[in-house]
Parts: sequence; structure tokens; C-alpha cells
Amino acid sequence: MDDLSTLPLDEIRSRRAALQGDEVGLSYLRRLVQGRLDIVDAAARNRGGSIASLVEELPSILGEHVHAPGTGRLPTLMAPSAEDETRLRAELDAIVAPEVLTALDRLDDDELAGLVERLNAFEREISERRRDVHHDIDALQAELTRRYKTGEADVESLLT
Repeated sequence: MDDLSTLPLDEIRSRRAALQGDEVGLSYLRRLVQGRLDIVDAAARNRGGSIASLVEELPSILGEHVHAPGTGRLPTLMAPSAEDETRLRAELDAIVAPEVLTALDRLDDDELAGLVERLNAFEREISERRRDVHHDIDALQAELTRRYKTGEADVESLLT
């Protein structure tokens, strides 16, 4: 990241806002990946069972990991823009398309294991990208805080 002390205040705020939008998109994508992973894991555990029983379990399967650790603050943005959502879904669909999820009972054990492996790898990649975005947001926020503390920026500028 650039030497933030040389950037204009508006530029810092603009970069932070853009990164916060990126974070929303990555969080959304991560939730989608985890949902598909939960479905594939359940299908692997349900080997020999009926698809109907798997479908009946979907609410509990998808409801297992909805409470992530964190500050408990509600995000100001809940979903990415429509354009970002389309792009992010395409990334996930390249790994496991929705139609694959409806045919999990036709996959053999190795194919299911491969799907789990690819989804786990993608989830790790998304998590790493989110960590990087959080790091950059934190750096921008720290620079903003520094400027307010030292008087380089005026709190009243937030109101205009």
C-alpha cells in the first residue's frame, strides 16, 4: 500500500469505501462457498440415502454455520452490487455449478471428495483475499484516525 500520509483525505476515504465494498462481496462469496460445501459434505454423509431426505435436511444443513465470530456489529452493506454478485457467482460456479448440486447422488466417492477439496481450497483463497482487504482497510482507518488525533483532519469535515 502507498505511503498513506501523502494521500489526500478524500482519497483515503474513497479507497476505504471501495475496499469495504470488496469485503462485502468476498464475505458474500465465502457464505455461498460454505453453503455449497455444507451441501456436498451432507451428501457425502448421506451416501445410500435418498435425495429427498437430503432435501428435507437442507434448512438445518444451511443453518449450521450462519453465526460467525466477530464484533457483533451489523454490517452497513449486506450484499454486493448486482455486477459484483454475477462475477463472484461465476467464480464459484466454475468450481461447482448449481446443477452439480442437484446430481450429487450420481457422483462417486472420489468425485465427491474432489469437490470437497476444491471447495475447501477456494474457501481458503477467499478467506486470504478477505484478510488482505481487512489489512488494507485497517491501514486506511489507522491513517484517518492518526489525522484526526493530530489535527491534520477536522472532525467537522465529516459533516460536509
